[in-house]
Amino acid sequence: MTDLTRRAALATGAAAALASLISPTPSLAVAPPSGRQAPGVYRYRVGDFEMTSISDGVGIRKLDDTFVRNATVDQVKAALEEAFLPTDRLTIPYTQLVVNTGGRLVLLDAGTGARISLETAGLMMDNMAAAGIDPRAIDTVIISHFHADHIFGLVTRDGQPAFPNAEVLVPEPEWAFWTDEGQASRATERLKTQFESIQKTFEPVRKVVKQYRGDTEILPGIEAISARGHTPGHMVFRVSSGSDQLLVLSDTTNHPALFVRNPGWHAMFDMDPEMAEASRRRILDMAAADRTRVQSYHFPFPATGHIAKDGDRYAFVPSAWTSVL
Repeated sequence: MTDLTRRAALATGAAAALASLISPTPSLAVAPPSGRQAPGVYRYRVGDFEMTSISDGVGIRKLDDTFVRNATVDQVKAALEEAFLPTDRLTIPYTQLVVNTGGRLVLLDAGTGARISLETAGLMMDNMAAAGIDPRAIDTVIISHFHADHIFGLVTRDGQPAFPNAEVLVPEPEWAFWTDEGQASRATERLKTQFESIQKTFEPVRKVVKQYRGDTEILPGIEAISARGHTPGHMVFRVSSGSDQLLVLSDTTNHPALFVRNPGWHAMFDMDPEMAEASRRRILDMAAADRTRVQSYHFPFPATGHIAKDGDRYAFVPSAWTSVL
Protein backbone atom coordinates (compact mmCIF):
# COMPACT_ATOMS: atom_id res chain seq x y z
CA MET A 1 0.00 0.00 0.00
CA THR A 2 1.42 3.40 -0.92
CA ASP A 3 1.79 6.15 1.65
CA LEU A 4 -0.98 8.10 -0.11
CA THR A 5 -3.40 5.17 0.12
CA ARG A 6 -2.48 4.54 3.78
CA ARG A 7 -3.05 8.20 4.65
CA ALA A 8 -6.41 8.15 2.88
CA ALA A 9 -7.49 5.05 4.78
CA LEU A 10 -6.46 6.58 8.11
CA ALA A 11 -8.30 9.80 7.31
CA THR A 12 -11.44 7.89 6.36
CA GLY A 13 -11.34 5.89 9.62
CA ALA A 14 -10.81 9.01 11.70
CA ALA A 15 -13.71 10.75 10.00
CA ALA A 16 -15.97 7.75 10.66
CA ALA A 17 -14.98 7.69 14.33
CA LEU A 18 -15.64 11.44 14.66
CA ALA A 19 -19.01 11.06 12.94
CA SER A 20 -19.99 8.36 15.43
CA LEU A 21 -19.19 10.70 18.30
CA ILE A 22 -21.09 13.63 16.81
CA SER A 23 -24.14 11.74 15.56
CA PRO A 24 -26.75 11.19 18.28
CA THR A 25 -27.55 7.61 19.15
CA PRO A 26 -31.11 6.58 19.92
CA SER A 27 -32.00 6.67 23.67
CA LEU A 28 -32.64 3.20 25.02
CA ALA A 29 -34.97 4.51 27.73
CA VAL A 30 -36.83 7.79 28.18
CA ALA A 31 -37.31 8.89 31.80
CA PRO A 32 -39.71 11.83 32.12
CA PRO A 33 -39.13 14.25 35.01
CA SER A 34 -40.84 13.00 38.16
CA GLY A 35 -42.18 16.44 39.05
CA ARG A 36 -41.91 15.87 42.79
CA GLN A 37 -39.32 15.57 45.51
CA ALA A 38 -38.08 12.27 46.92
CA PRO A 39 -39.46 11.28 50.36
CA GLY A 40 -38.69 13.82 53.07
CA VAL A 41 -37.32 11.66 55.88
CA TYR A 42 -34.16 12.06 57.97
CA ARG A 43 -32.97 10.16 61.03
CA TYR A 44 -30.47 10.93 63.78
CA ARG A 45 -29.90 9.91 67.37
CA VAL A 46 -30.19 11.62 70.73
CA GLY A 47 -28.51 9.24 73.12
CA ASP A 48 -30.43 5.96 72.81
CA PHE A 49 -33.46 7.64 71.22
CA GLU A 50 -33.96 7.54 67.46
CA MET A 51 -35.34 10.76 65.96
CA THR A 52 -37.09 10.86 62.58
CA SER A 53 -37.77 14.18 60.88
CA ILE A 54 -40.87 13.90 58.68
CA SER A 55 -41.58 16.60 56.11
CA ASP A 56 -45.17 17.66 55.68
CA GLY A 57 -44.16 19.93 52.80
CA VAL A 58 -44.14 23.71 52.78
CA GLY A 59 -46.38 26.73 52.68
CA ILE A 60 -45.58 29.49 50.19
CA ARG A 61 -46.81 33.00 50.82
CA LYS A 62 -46.33 36.19 48.86
CA LEU A 63 -44.13 38.59 50.78
CA ASP A 64 -45.82 41.81 51.83
CA ASP A 65 -45.61 44.35 54.63
CA THR A 66 -47.88 42.35 56.97
CA PHE A 67 -45.69 39.31 57.63
CA VAL A 68 -43.28 41.08 60.01
CA ARG A 69 -45.15 43.64 62.08
CA ASN A 70 -42.22 45.78 63.20
CA ALA A 71 -39.93 45.68 60.15
CA THR A 72 -40.36 47.18 56.71
CA VAL A 73 -40.79 44.92 53.71
CA ASP A 74 -37.45 46.24 52.42
CA GLN A 75 -35.74 45.09 55.63
CA VAL A 76 -37.35 41.67 55.29
CA LYS A 77 -36.26 41.42 51.66
CA ALA A 78 -32.70 42.35 52.66
CA ALA A 79 -32.68 39.54 55.25
CA LEU A 80 -33.91 37.05 52.65
CA GLU A 81 -31.32 38.22 50.14
CA GLU A 82 -28.60 37.81 52.78
CA ALA A 83 -29.74 34.18 53.12
CA PHE A 84 -29.76 33.64 49.31
CA LEU A 85 -33.55 33.26 49.28
CA PRO A 86 -36.14 34.75 46.90
CA THR A 87 -37.27 38.21 47.96
CA ASP A 88 -40.79 38.15 46.52
CA ARG A 89 -42.09 35.18 48.52
CA LEU A 90 -41.38 33.14 51.62
CA THR A 91 -41.31 29.35 51.71
CA ILE A 92 -42.18 28.08 55.18
CA PRO A 93 -41.42 24.39 55.84
CA TYR A 94 -43.56 22.12 58.05
CA THR A 95 -41.58 19.37 59.79
CA GLN A 96 -42.85 16.88 62.35
CA LEU A 97 -40.58 14.84 64.60
CA VAL A 98 -41.05 11.22 65.66
CA VAL A 99 -39.20 10.16 68.81
CA ASN A 100 -38.59 6.45 69.24
CA THR A 101 -37.55 5.92 72.86
CA GLY A 102 -37.28 2.16 72.47
CA GLY A 103 -40.44 1.64 74.45
CA ARG A 104 -42.69 4.32 73.03
CA LEU A 105 -43.25 5.99 69.65
CA VAL A 106 -44.02 9.70 70.09
CA LEU A 107 -45.05 12.24 67.45
CA LEU A 108 -44.38 15.90 68.17
CA ASP A 109 -47.11 17.94 66.43
CA ALA A 110 -49.46 16.52 63.83
CA GLY A 111 -49.03 18.58 60.67
CA THR A 112 -51.48 20.16 58.27
CA GLY A 113 -53.62 17.12 57.58
CA ALA A 114 -53.62 18.08 53.89
CA ARG A 115 -56.08 20.85 54.77
CA ILE A 116 -53.90 23.95 54.25
CA SER A 117 -51.30 24.84 51.59
CA LEU A 118 -52.95 22.12 49.55
CA GLU A 119 -50.63 22.28 46.54
CA THR A 120 -47.40 22.14 48.52
CA ALA A 121 -48.15 20.49 51.88
CA GLY A 122 -49.98 17.51 53.36
CA LEU A 123 -47.13 15.07 52.73
CA MET A 124 -46.70 13.76 56.27
CA MET A 125 -48.56 10.47 55.87
CA ASP A 126 -46.78 9.60 52.61
CA ASN A 127 -43.41 10.42 54.14
CA MET A 128 -44.25 8.54 57.32
CA ALA A 129 -45.01 5.47 55.19
CA ALA A 130 -41.69 5.96 53.37
CA ALA A 131 -40.00 5.96 56.79
CA GLY A 132 -41.68 2.66 57.66
CA ILE A 133 -43.79 4.20 60.43
CA ASP A 134 -47.39 3.02 60.71
CA PRO A 135 -49.72 5.72 62.15
CA ARG A 136 -51.33 2.96 64.21
CA ALA A 137 -47.99 2.43 65.97
CA ILE A 138 -47.86 5.97 67.36
CA ASP A 139 -48.43 5.75 71.12
CA THR A 140 -48.54 9.47 71.92
CA VAL A 141 -49.01 12.69 69.99
CA ILE A 142 -47.73 15.77 71.84
CA ILE A 143 -49.07 19.10 70.62
CA SER A 144 -47.03 22.25 71.17
CA HIS A 145 -49.88 24.70 70.44
CA PHE A 146 -53.14 24.86 68.53
CA HIS A 147 -52.32 26.60 65.25
CA ALA A 148 -53.81 24.79 62.27
CA ASP A 149 -50.53 23.53 60.80
CA HIS A 150 -49.80 21.73 64.08
CA ILE A 151 -53.19 20.12 64.84
CA PHE A 152 -55.15 19.55 61.63
CA GLY A 153 -53.24 16.31 61.04
CA LEU A 154 -54.79 14.78 64.16
CA VAL A 155 -57.85 13.93 62.10
CA THR A 156 -58.21 12.46 58.61
CA ARG A 157 -60.13 14.33 55.97
CA ASP A 158 -63.13 12.07 56.58
CA GLY A 159 -63.16 12.99 60.28
CA GLN A 160 -61.45 9.94 61.81
CA PRO A 161 -58.51 9.92 64.25
CA ALA A 162 -55.35 9.80 62.16
CA PHE A 163 -53.45 8.02 64.95
CA PRO A 164 -56.13 5.68 66.28
CA ASN A 165 -54.08 4.11 69.10
CA ALA A 166 -52.48 7.30 70.41
CA GLU A 167 -53.20 9.48 73.40
CA VAL A 168 -53.06 13.19 72.60
CA LEU A 169 -51.23 15.44 75.05
CA VAL A 170 -51.99 19.17 74.89
CA PRO A 171 -50.76 22.20 76.89
CA GLU A 172 -53.10 23.00 79.76
CA PRO A 173 -53.10 26.80 79.20
CA GLU A 174 -53.64 26.31 75.46
CA TRP A 175 -56.65 24.07 76.06
CA ALA A 176 -58.05 26.50 78.66
CA PHE A 177 -57.85 29.44 76.26
CA TRP A 178 -59.24 27.84 73.11
CA THR A 179 -62.13 26.09 74.88
CA ASP A 180 -63.19 29.20 76.85
CA GLU A 181 -66.55 30.42 75.55
CA GLY A 182 -65.89 33.86 77.00
CA GLN A 183 -62.63 34.17 75.06
CA ALA A 184 -64.41 33.02 71.90
CA SER A 185 -67.21 35.57 72.32
CA ARG A 186 -64.70 38.43 72.66
CA ALA A 187 -62.46 37.31 69.81
CA THR A 188 -61.96 39.11 66.52
CA GLU A 189 -63.62 37.60 63.48
CA ARG A 190 -60.34 35.99 62.39
CA LEU A 191 -59.81 34.44 65.83
CA LYS A 192 -63.43 33.28 66.02
CA THR A 193 -62.75 31.18 62.94
CA GLN A 194 -59.75 29.66 64.72
CA PHE A 195 -61.82 28.88 67.81
CA GLU A 196 -64.34 27.05 65.64
CA SER A 197 -61.79 25.06 63.63
CA ILE A 198 -59.85 24.08 66.76
CA GLN A 199 -62.92 22.77 68.53
CA LYS A 200 -64.01 20.90 65.40
CA THR A 201 -60.55 19.32 65.03
CA PHE A 202 -60.43 18.02 68.58
CA GLU A 203 -63.96 16.63 68.65
CA PRO A 204 -63.06 13.18 67.14
CA VAL A 205 -60.13 12.74 69.57
CA ARG A 206 -61.49 14.49 72.64
CA LYS A 207 -61.80 11.28 74.66
CA VAL A 208 -58.04 10.61 74.41
CA VAL A 209 -56.91 14.19 75.10
CA LYS A 210 -54.86 14.71 78.25
CA GLN A 211 -53.55 18.07 79.41
CA TYR A 212 -49.99 18.74 80.57
CA ARG A 213 -48.29 21.66 82.28
CA GLY A 214 -45.15 23.47 81.28
CA ASP A 215 -41.80 22.96 82.96
CA THR A 216 -42.56 19.34 83.78
CA GLU A 217 -41.47 15.96 82.40
CA ILE A 218 -44.55 14.80 80.52
CA LEU A 219 -43.09 11.48 79.35
CA PRO A 220 -39.84 9.75 80.31
CA GLY A 221 -37.11 11.74 78.55
CA ILE A 222 -39.45 14.49 77.26
CA GLU A 223 -39.84 17.73 79.21
CA ALA A 224 -42.23 20.54 78.29
CA ILE A 225 -40.88 24.09 78.64
CA SER A 226 -43.29 27.01 78.69
CA ALA A 227 -42.56 29.52 75.91
CA ARG A 228 -45.72 31.61 75.74
CA GLY A 229 -46.44 34.49 73.42
CA HIS A 230 -46.76 32.85 70.05
CA THR A 231 -49.97 31.49 71.55
CA PRO A 232 -51.19 31.52 75.19
CA GLY A 233 -49.83 28.04 75.92
CA HIS A 234 -47.05 27.53 73.38
CA MET A 235 -44.52 24.88 74.48
CA VAL A 236 -40.94 23.92 73.66
CA PHE A 237 -39.62 20.42 74.42
CA ARG A 238 -36.36 19.08 75.80
CA VAL A 239 -35.68 15.51 74.72
CA SER A 240 -33.04 13.80 76.88
CA SER A 241 -31.37 10.41 76.71
CA GLY A 242 -28.35 9.82 78.89
CA SER A 243 -26.14 12.91 78.66
CA ASP A 244 -27.45 13.84 75.20
CA GLN A 245 -30.18 16.43 74.67
CA LEU A 246 -32.28 18.00 71.93
CA LEU A 247 -34.26 21.23 72.23
CA VAL A 248 -37.39 21.18 70.06
CA LEU A 249 -38.20 24.84 69.42
CA SER A 250 -41.73 24.36 68.02
CA ASP A 251 -42.72 27.88 66.81
CA THR A 252 -40.31 29.86 68.96
CA THR A 253 -39.24 31.29 65.62
CA ASN A 254 -40.70 31.05 62.17
CA HIS A 255 -38.17 30.93 59.29
CA PRO A 256 -34.64 31.22 60.77
CA ALA A 257 -33.40 33.61 58.08
CA LEU A 258 -35.80 36.17 59.52
CA PHE A 259 -36.46 35.47 63.19
CA VAL A 260 -33.28 33.73 64.36
CA ARG A 261 -31.18 36.43 62.69
CA ASN A 262 -33.55 39.12 64.01
CA PRO A 263 -35.06 37.89 67.30
CA GLY A 264 -36.74 41.23 67.91
CA TRP A 265 -38.92 40.92 64.81
CA HIS A 266 -42.57 40.08 65.42
CA ALA A 267 -44.25 37.61 63.08
CA MET A 268 -47.88 38.13 62.17
CA PHE A 269 -48.74 34.78 63.79
CA ASP A 270 -47.55 35.82 67.29
CA MET A 271 -50.62 36.48 69.43
CA ASP A 272 -48.64 38.40 72.07
CA PRO A 273 -45.62 39.76 70.16
CA GLU A 274 -43.74 41.18 73.15
CA MET A 275 -44.09 37.98 75.16
CA ALA A 276 -43.18 35.92 72.10
CA GLU A 277 -40.00 37.96 71.67
CA ALA A 278 -39.05 37.48 75.33
CA SER A 279 -39.60 33.72 75.02
CA ARG A 280 -37.65 33.61 71.76
CA ARG A 281 -34.62 35.39 73.22
CA ARG A 282 -34.68 33.19 76.32
CA ILE A 283 -34.90 29.94 74.35
CA LEU A 284 -32.31 30.95 71.74
CA ASP A 285 -29.94 32.08 74.52
CA MET A 286 -30.40 28.71 76.22
CA ALA A 287 -29.69 26.77 73.03
CA ALA A 288 -26.62 28.85 72.17
CA ALA A 289 -25.14 28.88 75.69
CA ASP A 290 -25.58 25.14 76.20
CA ARG A 291 -24.61 24.28 72.60
CA THR A 292 -27.67 22.02 72.54
CA ARG A 293 -28.81 20.57 69.26
CA VAL A 294 -32.16 22.00 68.14
CA GLN A 295 -35.07 20.91 65.98
CA SER A 296 -37.60 23.49 64.81
CA TYR A 297 -40.93 23.17 63.02
CA HIS A 298 -40.36 25.86 60.38
CA PHE A 299 -36.63 25.46 59.73
CA PRO A 300 -35.46 24.13 56.34
CA PHE A 301 -35.72 20.34 56.23
CA PRO A 302 -34.52 18.28 58.05
CA ALA A 303 -34.86 21.21 60.45
CA THR A 304 -32.07 20.30 62.86
CA GLY A 305 -28.78 21.92 63.84
CA HIS A 306 -27.46 24.42 66.37
CA ILE A 307 -27.96 28.04 67.37
CA ALA A 308 -24.90 30.32 67.46
CA LYS A 309 -24.83 33.71 69.20
CA ASP A 310 -23.76 36.53 66.88
CA GLY A 311 -23.62 39.76 68.87
CA ASP A 312 -27.25 40.64 69.65
CA ARG A 313 -28.38 38.32 66.86
CA TYR A 314 -28.23 34.57 66.32
CA ALA A 315 -27.49 32.20 63.47
CA PHE A 316 -28.88 28.78 62.67
CA VAL A 317 -26.11 26.29 61.82
CA PRO A 318 -27.61 23.20 60.13
CA SER A 319 -26.25 19.81 61.13
CA ALA A 320 -24.21 18.04 58.47
CA TRP A 321 -26.15 15.24 56.73
CA THR A 322 -24.87 11.80 57.61
CA SER A 323 -25.84 8.28 56.58
CA VAL A 324 -24.66 6.89 59.92
CA LEU A 325 -26.96 6.97 62.93
